[in-house]
Amino acid sequence: MKQTILLVATILAFVSCTTTRQIGGGYNAAGNFEVPITQSLFDDKNSSISEENIQKILDGIYQLPEKFRIAIVKLESKQYQQRNYWRYWTDERHMKAQQSYLELFTDNFKKFQQITSVSVIPDLLISSSPTFVTIRESAVRTQADFVAIYSITSELYTKENWFSSPDIKAFATTEFLLLDVRTGLIPFSTIVRKDYQSRKQKEDFNDEAVNERVKNEAVLLTIREIISQLTEFFERK
Repeated sequence: MKQTILLVATILAFVSCTTTRQIGGGYNAAGNFEVPITQSLFDDKNSSISEENIQKILDGIYQLPEKFRIAIVKLESKQYQQRNYWRYWTDERHMKAQQSYLELFTDNFKKFQQITSVSVIPDLLISSSPTFVTIRESAVRTQADFVAIYSITSELYTKENWFSSPDIKAFATTEFLLLDVRTGLIPFSTIVRKDYQSRKQKEDFNDEAVNERVKNEAVLLTIREIISQLTEFFERK
């Protein structure tokens, strides 16, 4: 009888021990017990976020405010930085195109019920090598709750035709994100790529004009798609 009681106690103790260990880990395919990794095991001295705050951010719940003010920042893509910078900023067509992109964002932002005001952060407040820290500080000075940051690149491809004007195709990529100024979090981001194809029209007085028109149309397609995605995002929140 004593042996039976001792055997039952031993089995219960083993089962209890096994159950306790599985709560904090599991067995791999080789049958070895493994403890789950719940935080970084790397000693990153250059990290700007503490390990404790990383855990809080990942475990926390983000909630978009019902109403907020937004500021817009356009970052120059590496494409324009590497090319003739002076030419792009003295070209009338380029300047008008950039203004049309900004106005498309601004006009659509004003239609969202959540956004109470829309502003544009001046270039004077943006450093030549902007970071999230410097952009966030600039937004604070303009009393914006969110910053809409976008960057545009585009390329042209030409297909020659024997008996007609060549087909000109442009590919545009627009990167976009929302930065929450208070928390430093990015609740929404997207990268949209679109293409547009056309031939030289009567209103295109030279090849450069048609090239700019085709690129402009491709970029506008990406911005409209971003606005559509933003609309769906705000409706879900």
